[in-house]
Amino acid sequence: MLHLPRRTVRMRLTMLFSGLFLISGLALLAATYLFFRRSTGVDLLVPNGPGATPDAVRRVEQMYAAAVQGHTHGLHQGLIQSGIALAIMTAVSIVLGWLVAGRVLRPLRAMTATTRQISGHNLSERLALSGPRDELRDLADTVDGLLARLETHVGEQQRFAANASHELRTPLAITQTLLDVARNDPNRDNVEQLVDRLHHLNTRAISLTEALLLLSHAGQKSFTPEVLDLSLIVEETTETLLPLAEKHGVTIETSGGMTPAVGSETLLLQLTLNLVHNAIVHNVPQHGVVWVRTSIHPKYVVLAVENTGQTLAPQLVSTLTEPFQRGTQRLHSDHAGVGLGLAIAMAVAQAHDGTLSLTPRTAGGLRVTVQLPADPFHAGR
Repeated sequence: MLHLPRRTVRMRLTMLFSGLFLISGLALLAATYLFFRRSTGVDLLVPNGPGATPDAVRRVEQMYAAAVQGHTHGLHQGLIQSGIALAIMTAVSIVLGWLVAGRVLRPLRAMTATTRQISGHNLSERLALSGPRDELRDLADTVDGLLARLETHVGEQQRFAANASHELRTPLAITQTLLDVARNDPNRDNVEQLVDRLHHLNTRAISLTEALLLLSHAGQKSFTPEVLDLSLIVEETTETLLPLAEKHGVTIETSGGMTPAVGSETLLLQLTLNLVHNAIVHNVPQHGVVWVRTSIHPKYVVLAVENTGQTLAPQLVSTLTEPFQRGTQRLHSDHAGVGLGLAIAMAVAQAHDGTLSLTPRTAGGLRVTVQLPADPFHAGR
């Protein structure tokens, strides 16, 4: 069986160039042939008068027929020769089209070869295509941007996997140690204390697992957007966390009227709970304050959570949204959590096409600003 050559882009471009040349040549040839056939001819002169004998008329007619036949033969010969020339030039155009297409597609072949060499071990490589700013250069820059985002994402996932493994291994290792000590204790008098500590470790492991599951789903837009009032979510959050705030001696102050937004009420409630919980726990020991404000703007709404507390360095604040990142005093707190609160809040904000930013307060503490898309109907009013 005959195997046709693979229809590459280079071949398609070559056939396109040659086809256009052939069609244009045929059209030009046909137009030229019709033009000369109509505009160039032989005139018949019939003798008249006393000398117009039948023999003279017959000779004139014979001469006319011969002239017409010669003219038609010349046109046909010219058409055949022009067709041969067109065929030769078409073959030449195929060769030139193949060379030009190869020249044009050379950067694309280089990009393909480089991309094939890039794997998970060398994501730092880039195409770095040089030359004029054209479609191929834009494509190369787009691929380089994609590789940069992929490298960042892979790095974050690797750090997340390492931190998650460490966080999950710690309670399991402590549990194993406690069980070994209890099994080797001949008296076994501390059973109740052992049960309490194992219960605490198990609760922490469950909380960590649930937080990891929530973080994995928070960044996915697997929810049906609905119009909701962000101020009502703040009110529900305040009522839920009021006992914790009273225990820590923290006052919660809320402000802001109706704030229509679009998103998932469950996820935004979790976002608000995480932010306010962090603001309460990581506050001054007594007489701390947490400010929760909502505001509406033409195209977006803002949720701002601000608290008093220790002075934080900007370098530390910039890392708090990464999974398992905690401040200096968070590891020693009874409510330290699992280190995923701000990471979950960030994922929820991004899933809603919003942003989350952290700003250290000059007087101590932290300001968290969440910007979310507003309800188009209410925003336009």
